[in-house]
Amino acid sequence: MNTSYKDIVRMIGRDVSMETVLREVPLLGGVIDEHEEGSDAIAIEFFPNRPDMYSAEGIARGLKAFLGFEPGLKKYDIGKSDVKAIVTDEVKAIRPYFMAAVVKNVDIDDQALRSIMELQEKLHTTLGRKRSKLAIGVHDLDKVKAPFTFKAVDPDGMSFVPLTKTEAMTPREILEKHEKGKAYAHLLDGFDKYPMIFDANGDVLSFPPIINGAQTTVTVNTRNIFIDVTGFDEKSVEFALNIVAAALVERGGQICTVEMEGAPKKIYPDFTPSEKTISLAACNAVNGIPLDGEQAVKALQRSGMDGKCDGDKITAYIPAYRFDILHDADIYEEIAVGYGFENYGNKKMKVTQTFGKLLPETTFSENVKDIMIGLGYMELTTLTLSNEKDEFEISGLPAVEVVKVKNPITEDHTCLRAYMMPSLMRILRHNKNRDLPQKIFEVGYVIRDAKTVLHLCALQAASRTSFTEIKSVTESVLRELNVPYTISACDYTTFLPGRGAFIEVEGKRIGVFGEMAPKCITDYELTHPVMMMEMDISGIIATKSGRLF
Repeated sequence: MNTSYKDIVRMIGRDVSMETVLREVPLLGGVIDEHEEGSDAIAIEFFPNRPDMYSAEGIARGLKAFLGFEPGLKKYDIGKSDVKAIVTDEVKAIRPYFMAAVVKNVDIDDQALRSIMELQEKLHTTLGRKRSKLAIGVHDLDKVKAPFTFKAVDPDGMSFVPLTKTEAMTPREILEKHEKGKAYAHLLDGFDKYPMIFDANGDVLSFPPIINGAQTTVTVNTRNIFIDVTGFDEKSVEFALNIVAAALVERGGQICTVEMEGAPKKIYPDFTPSEKTISLAACNAVNGIPLDGEQAVKALQRSGMDGKCDGDKITAYIPAYRFDILHDADIYEEIAVGYGFENYGNKKMKVTQTFGKLLPETTFSENVKDIMIGLGYMELTTLTLSNEKDEFEISGLPAVEVVKVKNPITEDHTCLRAYMMPSLMRILRHNKNRDLPQKIFEVGYVIRDAKTVLHLCALQAASRTSFTEIKSVTESVLRELNVPYTISACDYTTFLPGRGAFIEVEGKRIGVFGEMAPKCITDYELTHPVMMMEMDISGIIATKSGRLF
């Protein structure tokens, strides 16, 4: 989000330095993406759980509470308008929820206009799931006449001038020709009629979730705004409406209600705060700070909430635009934020410089990679996703229980791999027309018994290969690792008869190697001989590091 320091300070209404804004916003949960010294511009990002902070207005409101200028739950003076809106039964089957609000006497300039439009688009992308869950319209109220009606229309039965255009288009033409129409046409696939919001004169305010009408475009001359939100999830639609309305209050606006017919509630917006009661002892245990009830309430007020203490119970009063407060832990977090992360820890503690180092298993796997590179092999990293056909049916390796993907996108990615060889064979398949020999390896994880296990796999495709060659490579790796081993005959169909072997360490089979059978090679759509080695090196790491991996 690109915003202006001066714009934020103007809405705060206090003399707050740039240094303070840059220091305090991260403590609220934001990230300063970009700021050049001496510049008024600041790029700030908040995580998706805080859409109420996706605008300069939300940041200004948060800072007013956090800096102690206006602590606690913000009180909204909700007026009553004479605006009415109707949701018809026919449109409910297409887009079931329609909620609206009016905000009067908004002070709109170029900066405010950009901020409001950016907030709208960010909500579309995040809370609205790219408009598939909800869509927002912001309109100049003085250019239309109430009551407003949300109804379904024939795609070719009417026309209007959409935003950014000068000629009238039918809804079908908008989906086929307009930039926004083509981008979001898929959201109306399968519907014979399309949703539309009309005013009392039959003029179009919005064609959700596609585009607004040009007639209601908000400009710097706009003073009174009508907000519509339509969608499929009742709570998300209402939160989006409250977020936009609350943001406009920071621009001097006053929220006014809209009387709804056919909606879940008769009057919108509803800014009644929600409540959540937690245990103070549990909160202190999680946060690691021994706050009393009064301190916890003050921390909540710095986070823009109100609180009440009754013994061990803290009741938090949550703003109507905060959709992210779901569990007790969310209140714990708000108390931690309000208390101040800068206040954690013992300030008298001596600062000691330390140096990080690699874990033993990481050092070991890096050594294995060095050995393979020294043997002339190229390192690869492949997908952990695979499929049971490649893993067992084609490979000839023993079938084991796999972790399956519940909703696979393709038939190639239906489970997590149990072996690494099939993944590398797919690489050879994609490069079968390249020069030979091709010598590749990977040190990575496979999934066994729902646990990650570290494997080494190496393949070589060449015009001529032999069992002796892959045996030499395998024994070189084991000797370099200083691992005592034995080998025994392997009868897997993966290998030519008599040209496959098990690798055994301390009486346990940890891997296989050999010259692959022609059927296995051709089933992977390859045409050249391939030799293969794969071993479980996690047990070796446990021995080398002196602890279990």
